[in-house]
Amino acid sequence: KKPVFVAVNKVDNAKRAEDAVEFYALGLGDYYNLSSINGSGTGELLDALVEVLPESEEVEDELPRFAVVGRPNAGKSSFINALIGEERYIVTDIAGTTRDSIDTKYNRFGFEFNLVDTAGIRRKAKVKEDLEFYSVMRSVRAIEHCDVCLLLLDATRGFDGQVENIFWLAQRNNKGIVILVNKWDLVDKDTHAVKLYTQKIKQAIEPFTDVPILFMSVHTKQRIFKAIETAVEVYKNRSKRIPTRKLNDVLLPIIEHTPPPAYKGKYVKIKYITQLPTPYPQFAFFCNLPQYVREPYKRFLENKLRENFDYTGVPVTIFMRKK
Repeated sequence: KKPVFVAVNKVDNAKRAEDAVEFYALGLGDYYNLSSINGSGTGELLDALVEVLPESEEVEDELPRFAVVGRPNAGKSSFINALIGEERYIVTDIAGTTRDSIDTKYNRFGFEFNLVDTAGIRRKAKVKEDLEFYSVMRSVRAIEHCDVCLLLLDATRGFDGQVENIFWLAQRNNKGIVILVNKWDLVDKDTHAVKLYTQKIKQAIEPFTDVPILFMSVHTKQRIFKAIETAVEVYKNRSKRIPTRKLNDVLLPIIEHTPPPAYKGKYVKIKYITQLPTPYPQFAFFCNLPQYVREPYKRFLENKLRENFDYTGVPVTIFMRKK
């Protein structure tokens, strides 16, 4: 008992419009002549469609979105399969079997969210076919529309240039980031392996080094739930609001003790700090000469924010404003 619309395509001329009468024989009522190649007749069909659509219901609050991103064959689909406990996504040794970004509702640790499986992102020069190009575009869009990126990398391949590009893409879009080193069971390790690997990653992502790095194995299910727990913490850090009074009480004495260096004989005085009403942490520092505050001092302020208020895994933006 569904509404049915008979759409007769390829009606490109008057002769074909006459021939289309035979579709009455289907017994489904009126039919719509249209031509996809030049778009004629599509308006009438759409108007009729809109009339029978149900009234839109109130949309419930959107769940937080955690996107699993990385290079092809890093184990993204296997990771989500292991988390949800069923073989929902295709997993093979052939790179590039995931083509689209797919959402899965997930509830654990008393926290409900959407897990998004994405297609692997290769370097532009390596993308030859159109289908893969659109898969990569969808993965990029998944990063732009998520709250936290779980950046999965293959431990046997290391934190290479392409993984770094994906990291900076998430950082530029102000997303929470958790770095997951998968296939850790395949690496020859000694007691310092984790420390050295972590150092290498932090060198590559300087100056934004306040990012959680977890070593895991989807195959043995080692630390896969710890990865989700960490992502939930990063999400909470990203949506945290700090009262203006507390911000000023903590940071103004630090600024007084270490003021911005004088520039061209001018002294900068920071009077007041507030957090901006954005979905991710952005702070405005009001001062007399904002143009004279250099990048190193902004980084100093960011580090003090991170020390006093936990912003692990979240990019922090600082603006200097004229008081």
